[in-house]
Amino acid sequence: MNQSNNYFGQHLFSQLIFLCNKSILRPVIDKSKANYYYKHLKTYEHFIAMLYCVVTGSTSLREIEAGLGIAQGKLNHLGIDYVPPRSTLSDGNKNRPADVFKSIYEALYALYKPRFSDSTLAKSILDKLFLMDATVFSLFKAILKTSGRHTDYGKKKGGIKKNTVLHGSSLMPHFVDFSAAADHDQHIYRKLQLPQGSYVVFDKGYNNYKQYAKFTEQGIFFVTRQKDNAVYEVVLECLHDDTTSPNILQETIITQSYQDSLNNPQTLKLRRIAWYDEKQNRSYEFITNNFELAAETIAQLYKYRWKIELFFKKLKQNFPLQYFVGDNQNAIEIQIWMALIALLLLSVIHQNSNTKMAFSVFITLFKLHLFNYINLKQLLTEYKKKKPTKIAQNDIFSSA
Repeated sequence: MNQSNNYFGQHLFSQLIFLCNKSILRPVIDKSKANYYYKHLKTYEHFIAMLYCVVTGSTSLREIEAGLGIAQGKLNHLGIDYVPPRSTLSDGNKNRPADVFKSIYEALYALYKPRFSDSTLAKSILDKLFLMDATVFSLFKAILKTSGRHTDYGKKKGGIKKNTVLHGSSLMPHFVDFSAAADHDQHIYRKLQLPQGSYVVFDKGYNNYKQYAKFTEQGIFFVTRQKDNAVYEVVLECLHDDTTSPNILQETIITQSYQDSLNNPQTLKLRRIAWYDEKQNRSYEFITNNFELAAETIAQLYKYRWKIELFFKKLKQNFPLQYFVGDNQNAIEIQIWMALIALLLLSVIHQNSNTKMAFSVFITLFKLHLFNYINLKQLLTEYKKKKPTKIAQNDIFSSA
């Protein structure tokens, strides 16, 4: 690529930092008091180092220190004048609360959330839709209790579970919580807060009738699959006409018995929908506390839940969190929060570029040219140009 034509005043990493510059981060940092008691590693410098870590896929503090050290002459664009030593960075990852980086993510998410949208569902529903699921990151040390069966030799790796609530319109995390891999998914209910009128979609792993009753009291609608061994009573079978989708096999109103926190018997009224999926050639049974939406819309809401699976795949493929640069829970959470921040910022750049290039290819190009002084739009334009055809060997000799 001709440098004289494509030279840009800031390298790509600096262009990324521009989306979260000090004017955006300073109010969050000041509010959290994250710089108190830290003389040598301020939060902004810590943020830059860990962002470099997740974008480049660094697997150790030594790689972060060496990588930034080689590019030290280019760090003035980033607003820092030195490379944090790995010992200082290690102390920062251990002692600076991960909630600081959580607050930074939430501030950036609130700022860039309006730029994302998806039109497969009505906007009135997407704006109130939340998708809930969890994924596990394996750890080489038993820092957190892992899940699954014990191995034959009696040892198991640790694991950290990331419980995520994805917003339907932006398809970016609205809420994230961390726990040991062995903890049940339903632990997220203790911290989950959703606005009244929301729609939350999740799988059978979150089955909890007491929570379903609580959702109903709060005016929150849920959609999930019914457990195979569920015992219920049919109250009313709904009749359908010719306008009803043929994929709806049955729609009934049921009552589900459960015990409240005082072990008193209670009854919950739910809507049960049996749906046939032609592509999978199988039927699904959904339950919900919403009695107004069309049965086909309920099925589409649950089908939309697959978006959170794609989100986890997108995160793990482009920002592999197979190696963590810290051996404590706080450092691990910081690295995961930074991966979410990097995913958010690079998604904004990818969307603004108006390119049809796959996100994974875009990320690869970005990493390869991280400290090159190239206009990102020019880089994508050059990539899309038709490459010259290969010259045959006979033509080389004939021209000579």
